[in-house]
Amino acid sequence: METIDKARLCLKTILERKALDPVLLHVAGLTTVADYFLITSGTSTRQVQAIARHLQETLREAGFRPFGTEGEQEGHWVLMDYGDLVIHIFFQPLRELYDLEGLWIEAPKVKTGD
Repeated sequence: METIDKARLCLKTILERKALDPVLLHVAGLTTVADYFLITSGTSTRQVQAIARHLQETLREAGFRPFGTEGEQEGHWVLMDYGDLVIHIFFQPLRELYDLEGLWIEAPKVKTGD
């Protein structure tokens, strides 16, 4: 599966849990960390945790395992590293505070179709 297809699967999956304002950034030319960053948020820590769990289950069923996951227990900022795709799931106020979209302003946004 191509990275962009994996990212689209993630988008579909997080929207099933009503994730807010998903943004997919193509960061391949700006960093060696990943090709894409998927940034989204939830209205509560429970929703953030539910989005992360659902996403992990879906990706596991598709044959993908994360290199690492952080923050799931607290539910404030869950970081999921799938190598070519890094997923950030924020509790909404923290998303605004850290403003990753602003930090990566040079990265082209990929049309999400939502």
